[in-house]
Amino acid sequence: MKIAVLSRNDKLYSTRRLIEAIMERGHEGLVIDHLKCDIIMDDTGPSIVYRGQMLQDIDAVIPRIGASVTFYGTAVVRQFEMMNVFSAIDSLAITRSRDKLRSLQILSRSGVGMPKTAFTNFSKQENQVLKHIGEAPVVIKLLEGTQGLGVVLAETNKAAKSVVEAFESLKTRVILQEFIKEAGGADIRVFIVNGNIVGAMKRQGKEGEFRSNLHRGGNATVIRLSRTEKATALKAAKAMGLAIAGVDMLQSKRGPMVLEVNSSPGLEGIEKSTGLDIASKIVEYVEESVAKKRRPKDRIKA
Repeated sequence: MKIAVLSRNDKLYSTRRLIEAIMERGHEGLVIDHLKCDIIMDDTGPSIVYRGQMLQDIDAVIPRIGASVTFYGTAVVRQFEMMNVFSAIDSLAITRSRDKLRSLQILSRSGVGMPKTAFTNFSKQENQVLKHIGEAPVVIKLLEGTQGLGVVLAETNKAAKSVVEAFESLKTRVILQEFIKEAGGADIRVFIVNGNIVGAMKRQGKEGEFRSNLHRGGNATVIRLSRTEKATALKAAKAMGLAIAGVDMLQSKRGPMVLEVNSSPGLEGIEKSTGLDIASKIVEYVEESVAKKRRPKDRIKA
């Protein structure tokens, strides 16, 4: 098979590992920069031109779409889907996961545990929104923030009001979220492929840091998940419609609480902390899905 990894940088760890796994399993692998794809639509059907050449004979794509280019990146993924090319991650699911507010609404409807969260359109109603969450400390998040950026911990109600007012003055939307103190600046990343948990790690923020992101200096260790944690992670990924997902959860007195479901989870942290070959699990899923797609439909016996 010819499998393309949609990535802007072929030197990134996740991209390199996927290409290695593709080739090790006997397939042809190539990296396509989705921002350099031209989307063509006419009466002959959808097509993609990449660096002046028409893309043909691609059996599957594995999207690695950065948050800053979600709109165009998902348009490219959708075009491949229109061309009947299998995508390891559904374009609609990527779009859904990147809309922080929408994803939280979906998770809330699914019934998974999650920190109490509030959002309002009334810029002068900070005190009222705080009442929905409870007493400070409270976490304030930008709707467009990633990798721990745009996340602030307000220790008092007065500080929370000031932060919200500051963001409002910049015409920036924020959500307010309950602070789970007992998590101790740590969270769990559960890596899911095709409805199966293939790896899990606990990420601990550096001293004095409540954010556990590895990009912010945190460290990761292997963790054995409880039955409830496993069920919660799988339910969250399913609710978001993601076959490949990184589910981030907090450990709380009330059980596991989902923070986010990532549609482009990085491989470096999870592979290095667990020693597992996650990239091959993803390629194996692609193989099975393409084979299933090509399988002739069973004939209905008369």
